[in-house]
Amino acid sequence: MKKIGFLSFGHWSPSPQSGTRSASDALLQSIDLAVAAEELGADGAYFRVHHFARQLCSPFPLLAAAGAKTNRIELGTAVIDMRYENPLYMAEDAGSADIIAGGRLQLGISRGSPEQVIDGWRYFGYAPEEGKTDADMARRHAEVFLDVIRGEGFAQPNPRPMFPNPPGLLRLEPHSQGLRDRIWWGAATTPTAQWTGKMGMNLQSSTLVMAESDKPFHIQQAEQIAAFRAAWKEAGHTREPRVSVSRSIFAIVNDMDRAYFGGEGGSQDHFGYIEPGKQAVFGRSYAAEPDKLIKQLSEDEAIKAADTLLLTVPNQLGVDYNAHVIEAILKHVAPGLGWR
Repeated sequence: MKKIGFLSFGHWSPSPQSGTRSASDALLQSIDLAVAAEELGADGAYFRVHHFARQLCSPFPLLAAAGAKTNRIELGTAVIDMRYENPLYMAEDAGSADIIAGGRLQLGISRGSPEQVIDGWRYFGYAPEEGKTDADMARRHAEVFLDVIRGEGFAQPNPRPMFPNPPGLLRLEPHSQGLRDRIWWGAATTPTAQWTGKMGMNLQSSTLVMAESDKPFHIQQAEQIAAFRAAWKEAGHTREPRVSVSRSIFAIVNDMDRAYFGGEGGSQDHFGYIEPGKQAVFGRSYAAEPDKLIKQLSEDEAIKAADTLLLTVPNQLGVDYNAHVIEAILKHVAPGLGWR
């Protein structure tokens, strides 16, 4: 068995060719797709977070709304850029959304990706300490967030409070029990995967990793997953960790699929740069008839190593078509691979 969910960037564009033309469309359609995915039997609805862009950004109102409209499906992010976050305020938002969702949040956090503006986190009021980088700042924000969502008191109560306090130091409220075990870190390198395991977070790996060799993408990603699990074990964590990987996968089962994605069948890994001096390897897309997809996916070592697969969806094609994309994988591909 493997958990299968979708990952949406929530793009919107006023173009007449877009089925998602405004921020309102992106948000409301995201909720509708989470509901549809749950009805189809999918396991997760995950959303990307980008600032200063025509995409999904502040995730907690969306997660709370989707949580109120669904009953079973996991609701997550992949990922929240911790350079932009106030970790204490985020802990309150996360606790509230998780309670509304009945403890179904799976929050992916990370240093984030290259953004739309230069040092966008500075506009949010954050800057690295002297001698530190923005990545160091993201990890520091994450460490504070992880600490406070444990639910232990840390704040000295006012001796003359407006309302009566419980005894001892005060914690942030609302506290959602178990949320700490449902935090993931988006890693793209082996050292970061190892740090994630040491910190006791689950691992998220995207459709790209930083190039650490000339091996195929799925092999490098699988090696990072193995390094994560080794670090987890060495750290002595007692629960079983989770690992997710993201893929663009389209089962061609009708003429519309063929029109949209028929040309993707020859897709290959490629090496490129997402930031100056940082070479990455980008994984291929998969688009083929179900029997061919089953064979191709059975050879993907990173998918084999993960317990959760996130299907990146072309959200601007609308809720109905994206529900079809998800259903085609669940119905025509997953059983042939033993995922269902």
